[in-house]
Amino acid sequence: MGAMSLGSVAVAREIVPFDGAVAPGTILIRTAERKLYYVRSDGTALRYRVAVGRPGKQWFGEARIDGKYVKPAWAPPPEVKHDNPRLPAVIPGGSPGNPMGARALTLDGGEYAIHGTNRPASIGTYASYGCIRMLNEDIVDLYDQVAVGTRVIVER
Repeated sequence: MGAMSLGSVAVAREIVPFDGAVAPGTILIRTAERKLYYVRSDGTALRYRVAVGRPGKQWFGEARIDGKYVKPAWAPPPEVKHDNPRLPAVIPGGSPGNPMGARALTLDGGEYAIHGTNRPASIGTYASYGCIRMLNEDIVDLYDQVAVGTRVIVER
């Protein structure tokens, strides 16, 4: 089973050629592809499989990372709480029921984040209320490479 897990991680994160008009150091999320690209200065990008917002819950545009958190606690936003009234007011960081996973990169201008997940089967799907989900191994990798202030672009 360990080899199977390693294989899925290798598929989830890869170095790919990148010749887009996006500056190095930028995170580009292509919602239709369900992929996140971290653009590097050598003409490549780290590409990660992600889960994105469900239809009607997606957002597009630009933001910047405004916070970096290890095993963050999570308080469901009002819309999520409305749809799932049994959720507690706060789920402690590190709890198996915490949807934020191992790390979170919060984005300015809203209630969205790029974060890990305790539901790895959701990666590659339209699953969230607008946040970008990554495998925990991948968010740890990305977290270590980016800084507060990093530009994030979300495209269709």
